[in-house]
Amino acid sequence: MKNILKNLLFILIFVSVVTAKEYTVNSPGKKLELKISVTDAISYSVMRNGKIILSPSKISMKLSDGKILGLNPKLKKADSKTVKEILTPVVKQKYASILDNYEELTLTFEGKYSLIFRAYDDGAAYRFQTNFPSEITIQSEQTEFNFDKDYKILFPEEKSFMSHSERTYLPVSLSEVTSKRFCSLPALVLLDNDVKAVITEADLEDYCGMYLTGTDKDSKSLAGLFPAYPAKDTVKNDRDIYVVERKDYLAKTNGTRKFPWRVVVVSEKDGDLIESTMIYKLAKASDPQMDFSWVKPGKVAWDWWNFNNIYGVDFKAGVNNNTYKYYIDFASKYGIEYVILDEGWYKLGNLLELNPEINVEELVRYGKEKNVGIILWVVWKTLDNQLEALDQFVKWGVKGIKVDFMQRDDQPIVNYYYKIAHEAAKRKLLVDFHGAYKPTGLYRTYPNVITNEGVKGLENSKWGEEANPWMAVTLPFTRMLAGPMDYTPGAMINATKQSFRSIWQNPMSQGTRCHQLAMYVNFESPLQMLADNPTNYYKEPECMEFLSKVPVVWDDTKVLDAKISEYILTARRNGNNWYIGAMTNWTPRDLTIDFSFLPEGNYKIEIWQDGINADRNANDYKKISQTINKNTKLDIHLAPGGGWVGILSAE
Repeated sequence: MKNILKNLLFILIFVSVVTAKEYTVNSPGKKLELKISVTDAISYSVMRNGKIILSPSKISMKLSDGKILGLNPKLKKADSKTVKEILTPVVKQKYASILDNYEELTLTFEGKYSLIFRAYDDGAAYRFQTNFPSEITIQSEQTEFNFDKDYKILFPEEKSFMSHSERTYLPVSLSEVTSKRFCSLPALVLLDNDVKAVITEADLEDYCGMYLTGTDKDSKSLAGLFPAYPAKDTVKNDRDIYVVERKDYLAKTNGTRKFPWRVVVVSEKDGDLIESTMIYKLAKASDPQMDFSWVKPGKVAWDWWNFNNIYGVDFKAGVNNNTYKYYIDFASKYGIEYVILDEGWYKLGNLLELNPEINVEELVRYGKEKNVGIILWVVWKTLDNQLEALDQFVKWGVKGIKVDFMQRDDQPIVNYYYKIAHEAAKRKLLVDFHGAYKPTGLYRTYPNVITNEGVKGLENSKWGEEANPWMAVTLPFTRMLAGPMDYTPGAMINATKQSFRSIWQNPMSQGTRCHQLAMYVNFESPLQMLADNPTNYYKEPECMEFLSKVPVVWDDTKVLDAKISEYILTARRNGNNWYIGAMTNWTPRDLTIDFSFLPEGNYKIEIWQDGINADRNANDYKKISQTINKNTKLDIHLAPGGGWVGILSAE
């Protein structure tokens, strides 16, 4: 009897081994290897240049009828393909053209579902695809990211699914991330030998967003966490709608569809994370039947951060037409394309009941005379209730909307983003989402979605200290990898670490003046704010010389030198001119700029650099110019929290 049991056990093990199917997908340049194992479950692993990035990690999706896609899978077929094509973005956030080159494997299983895997040289991604004839309900999704060691992770911890996604990136060990803690995305894991892995998602549509949490079974593992479908909510005011009860499922959705990509971007050079376009490449392309040629990126004079605190004028400053005409005059003088009317222009709760001090139609007319467009801030729920207001905005001649305070990414809110993007596109309106979750590629699907908050930006300096130089040189490697980042830079009152104070009505920034200027090169946002008030800008003509010239879209991007949370040195080209920006954390730093990326010939470079006393007075800077060429190596010094910018034009 004992021998029979042994033989039976041997047969079972043998069958388990021989029925396992292993697939390998190598990236086009053979830098990254994605392995998929199909046994009684489905798992994947990732290696980069022989280094383990992800150990075998399981994948499954459970439907409300009890069916688990990925459990005891029966493979029908495997199809692979190579793609190499050039993408031309409508809005050149980073590049005028993007090479999309990957290897793809599609595994089709019995039970009307498939898994699609892609291997890029700089990362891997997978997604579910279903082919059911009618609506399905997703009860849960198993998404694992298993590591081989207890690495450090930059962890933007959340306390609730009700969030602006503006968290500080906390450096913690994977073992410290228990099942009771979770974070929003992107999250960055620091592996051995300077390898970095950033986890995020792409092409999120008609589904809920993904977060990361720890697992109690393995201290080196992360798992996807998802907000369930809202069952009951409570309205606190015009903008804050809290979910107080949730369903036992994530989403009800079309049975025939593709689900969001689960993404890991991998780099050995920190700067490669900034140059990555993987989220854009994974996103759904825009509808070729829709015209987006009208989309106009630009800079915008913003009122809210500076509290409309203009001075030296003969009228009362505030939310009124005289103040906004002052903003429009300023924008016109410096070639700034837009002015935003933030909170206060309408009676909260009714987009069509204007503040008696505001005449939008008159401001639009005045702006049009001066080549300045008007963008209107709105609360998301009020707009949802009064979608017809978009038609009124068009009648007024408004150029775009800033939609604020969604603060969630469960399925209904994700669908809201698509609805607003589509309705705005039909009316040729730009959209800037604030109080928002991270980008997942909507800016490709709807290029009128010109930028996105979901970042601990400059506004935080009005009430706290977390919008600091350390954060400023962390965000480009983390949050900005997901897409455009409306940080809202441009402070003209600048403070050292010791002198900084949070003042709501007269705010300042941490770090030097040139640190603020360098954000316009290092931070990507095709709608880029000037956050300070025009009176302060008028007093700084040399800084305005830079701010009026610096573009918001780019034909080329090269990260010359960078280290996460320490410093960044980026060169970007628009047309024939190059723009260079350097930033450091609170550590003073000396860097060398190697100009060998330039074509032949001499270039004039205009430089704005930290002043000799910028370590004592963060407002101190110096403007100089000189001639350089591709053989030049220029040493620069950055004060604590410092910065440096240069504009290069061919002589």
